[in-house]
This record gives sequence, C-alpha cells and structure tokens, in this order.
Amino acid sequence: MSPPVAPPGWSRWLVPPAALSVHLSIGQAYAWSVFKPPLESALGLSGTQSALPFQLAIVMLGLSAAFGGTLVERNGPRWAMTVALVCFSSGFLVCALGAAAEQYWLIVLGYGAVGGVGLGIGYISPVSTLIKWFPDRPGMATGIAIMGFGGGALIASPWSARMLEAFGADSTGIALAFLVHGLSYAVFMLLGVLLVRVPRTAAPVEGAPSALAGPQVSARGAVRTPQFWCLWIVLCMNVTAGIGILEKAAPMITDFFADTSTPVSVTAAAGFVALLSAANMAGRIGWSSTSDLIGRKNIYRVYLGVGALMYALIALFGDSSKPLFVLCALVILSFYGGGFATVPAYLKDLFGTYQVGAIHGRLLTAWSTAGVLGPLIVNWIADRQEEAGRHGASLYGLSFVIMIGLLVVGFVANELVRPVHPRHHVPSPAPKETADGRRQQPESA
Repeated sequence: MSPPVAPPGWSRWLVPPAALSVHLSIGQAYAWSVFKPPLESALGLSGTQSALPFQLAIVMLGLSAAFGGTLVERNGPRWAMTVALVCFSSGFLVCALGAAAEQYWLIVLGYGAVGGVGLGIGYISPVSTLIKWFPDRPGMATGIAIMGFGGGALIASPWSARMLEAFGADSTGIALAFLVHGLSYAVFMLLGVLLVRVPRTAAPVEGAPSALAGPQVSARGAVRTPQFWCLWIVLCMNVTAGIGILEKAAPMITDFFADTSTPVSVTAAAGFVALLSAANMAGRIGWSSTSDLIGRKNIYRVYLGVGALMYALIALFGDSSKPLFVLCALVILSFYGGGFATVPAYLKDLFGTYQVGAIHGRLLTAWSTAGVLGPLIVNWIADRQEEAGRHGASLYGLSFVIMIGLLVVGFVANELVRPVHPRHHVPSPAPKETADGRRQQPESA
C-alpha cells in the first residue's frame, strides 16, 4: 500500500482530522477504568486483575510502536492506520466473546494483546506525517496529532457508562458494550484511512524551513545516544505519575471521599474520568504549543517539577477538599498529556525528521514500562492497604509519595539532555523525497 501523496493545492489542514479520527478512537484506552468495577463484580476480579488488560495494552502499544516504527515510516500513514483499525476493532470483538463466555483470559488477549498492537501502530501513524506537514510549528503539529488520544475518553467514558446502564453490568451487558465499541470504532477510523495524505516535498509550506533541515540521526543511531535514554527516563517518569491516577480514576475518587458527608456516586466518578480526559486533551495541544515558544526542556521542567508539587498537595490535603483533589488531578493529567504531545517535537529538535517516527516508536517503550509500573504501584499498594484494614485516602498515601520521587528522577534526567554529538549524525546528505512521496531508507531499524 503506497503512501497517498497530496495533489497540488492540497491543504495541510485536512490532515489533522485524519489523525484525530484514529486517535480519538484508540484514546478509548483512557476510559478503561469505567469497565473495572463491572468486570470485578461480574467475574470476581481484584483491582489488580481488572487492570491487567489495560496494562498489557500499554505494553503492547510500546512494543508494537518500537518494532513497527520503521514499517510505518516505510509504508506510510494509510498502511499504518489500516493495521490499527483491524487490530483495535477486532480486539474489542474478542473481548465481547470473552465477556459473553465469562472467560477473562479472552478479554486480556483481545483488549491487551490484539487491541494493544492497534494502539501502538495507530498512535505513531500520523505523527511523522504531521511533523512533515508543519515544519514551522512542530509542537503544535504533534499536539494536534496526539490530542485526540487524550480526548478519547471524553467520548468513551460517558458513552461506555450509558451502555452499561442500558445493557446491564453483568457479563452479557459488558459483552454487548464491547461489541458496539468494536464496530463503531472501525467505521470512525476508516475516515482517517481514506483522508490521510503525505506531502509531495520536504518543504510543503512556502517560507517555512524544510522538514529535513538541520542535523539528522537515524533510528539506529538515536538509541546509541545518551539523549535518547535521558528522554526515555523523562517520558517514563511523567507517564507513570499520570497513568497511576488515570487508570484508577473512578475508584480512586470514590475511595477518597467514601467516609465523608459528600460521597462520590458512580455517575459522578465517570464524570470525573471524562473531566480528566478533557484536561489530558487540552494539555496535549496547549502545553505542546507553548513548547514552541519557551522550548522543550523548559516545558518539561514544568511538567515534572509542578507535577511533583500537585502530588504533594493531594497526599497532604486531597481528602479534605474535593475541589483541591480535582484541580490537582486535572493539572497532573494536563502535564501527562502535554508530555506525550511534546516529546515528538523534542525528538525532532534533537534527531531531525529523517526517521523521527521510528525513533518515536522506540521511545514509547518507556510508555510500556510506565503502563505496568503506574497501575501496579497504585493498585498493589491499595490492595495491600485494604487487606491491612485501611480505607479511604489512606489507601493511596504511599503511592503518591513514590510518584513524587519518580517525578524528581525525571526532572534530573531532563536537565542532563544536551545536543546530539555530530558523530551520530547521518554522514551523507539527508535523503530527499521523490516525486511520488516515498523516501529512501538506507538504514533499517
């Protein structure tokens, strides 16, 4: 499947909707916490067990993005979006079968393994293309590309809650909800497959710098640099801190205020998940666009430093003030989303656009690690605290202290980032795009 090349006069502003159709769909992953309580009740699972499909999906996201990044660069965004559509939608269909048969391993296989591949390929499919279309504003471009992923739960969370209310929260109702998700997302993602285009040249905007200007580093060369691994730590720490709240958002806010005079209802908890999704989505476009003005290193100083402060406020005062808890969680999730959206532009600044999609895919293994680490820390500690007879906000105090420490580690790693040494640059002139939009790939991943 050849990359579809934009005809003369094609508007680059038609490409972001293609990216959003895919990212809004796969962003459903952030609404997984809505399914946790029904699954725990219907199948007799613990909090740690019900988190497993989400954790595996994030692991597979990072692995498929890492191993498939070069294929995405070589075959183009339409191929990648098609693969994402097939894997993500069929994963839901396998989940539906598993829920109907009350076979939890099928839900783990469908959502975590099959759907996780769709997450990874779909996530990186438009990023490199949008950076090439917007060489003058890479932070904004990647914010647009990844904004939809953060906003997916804004749609999926209330939608899933309504379906579970209509179909029932038993295994049959859960199966029907999974089935509707799989079919609906297949149709929506098809819009992106049909609409996406790649630019004809490396300079699609008159007066803007060429996408291939400046030092260029191959994907293989990038992983040999300390800059790559510093950014790996930065992304891993930032994601762990955000995903720890996001994966358990609905049960967490319910637990925090269960012993107060104003407990949080199931509907309000689902609304909190949707609100976090809105902050996640807004942070992706807002903070990444800000990074074009103040620089990537400075914006990560904000993400990591202020994020640690927000966690400290929740740990100390969160259970005494519902507005404070919600506000701090929203800020943390905006930084979480902003970190995702800014990192491709950070990579572009350090390594160029030559194989930025493949480099981005490799970096997302940090997300895989964080996808296991964040939920494991929060769920495992909460389960142990509950077994010890504790309840309410005390279930999460130790988890939040750990998150503060991880953010400090990420802050230090960001301070160590320096320009890439010239010995890692591609020795020959960067390959030019040919008339049909395909690029030479002298070095495979």
